[in-house]
Amino acid sequence: MQERNSRKYSQIGVAILFLLLVACGGHQTEGQTQPETANGQEAALQGKSASALSERTAGMRAGQVVYDQYCATCHQTNGDGVPNLNPPLAKTDYVTGDKERLIRIVLNGSNEGLEVNGMVYSNAMPAHSFLSDEDVANVLSYIRNSFGNHADTVSVDEVRQVRATLE
Repeated sequence: MQERNSRKYSQIGVAILFLLLVACGGHQTEGQTQPETANGQEAALQGKSASALSERTAGMRAGQVVYDQYCATCHQTNGDGVPNLNPPLAKTDYVTGDKERLIRIVLNGSNEGLEVNGMVYSNAMPAHSFLSDEDVANVLSYIRNSFGNHADTVSVDEVRQVRATLE
């Protein structure tokens, strides 16, 4: 009886494994090929979008490293900030809005009270102008797309342009 149950479970396991392999293998059946496009333009576009996605993912990871090192102490790992001291970065128009304003705050710091979501936060933020343009772009892109935020990423060129106006 045990041998029969063992064989039954083994067969079920093989069937589940087969179904997973088929499901993960895509929708292409044997002998079916992707349609060709003129000069491989579609393949090139897919390659570019995959490359751009890969770059964005790498930038987000790098931004999280910068955030964890320089920002999380004040703004917390969840982006909620500290009431009456350090503003939240989570789900706020202040973060998802004007990129230039955010870049300036990171580079120059802030000694003035900031109103975020109807509350004023007056704790000084030190300048982080020692960060590279790439680090600033990555950390702001990470913040603008984490903690419930959804906004455009910040480019290295945008940081470079703002930094040039400050020097």
